[in-house]
Parts: sequence; structure tokens; C-alpha cells
Amino acid sequence: MTKLKTFWQDVIPDFDVMKWKQETQAEILRETKDMTREEVREYFRRASEEFQAEGERYRAERAKSAETGDQ
Repeated sequence: MTKLKTFWQDVIPDFDVMKWKQETQAEILRETKDMTREEVREYFRRASEEFQAEGERYRAERAKSAETGDQ
């Protein structure tokens, strides 16, 4: 078992990181299959922005929870 797989199983029991990775890669391939290089570039740029925004929302929620004592 790899260190990464062991880490995720400690954090999220029953989470199969390799299955998740393969499913995510297959989904990206399906979604970008007929796209031009420019369209693929835009696809990943948008995905990156969405990922960053999600992280910012998560950090804001955690900060708010810390202030109110909700954990």
C-alpha cells in the first residue's frame, strides 16, 4: 500500500483514492474528448478558478466556526 493511499484511509476510512483518481481522470477525458486545445485550456482554467473559490469558501466557513466555537 502506498503512503498516499494509507494517508487517505487514515483520514477518510473506506476511501479508495486510486478508484477516485481513475474515475476523475475518466470524467475529464469524457468532458474534453472533442475539445480543441484552446477549449481544454479554458476548461482547466475554469476548473482551477472554481477549485480556488471552493477553498476560499471552506477557509471562511472554518474561520467563522472558530469564532463562534462551532467545530
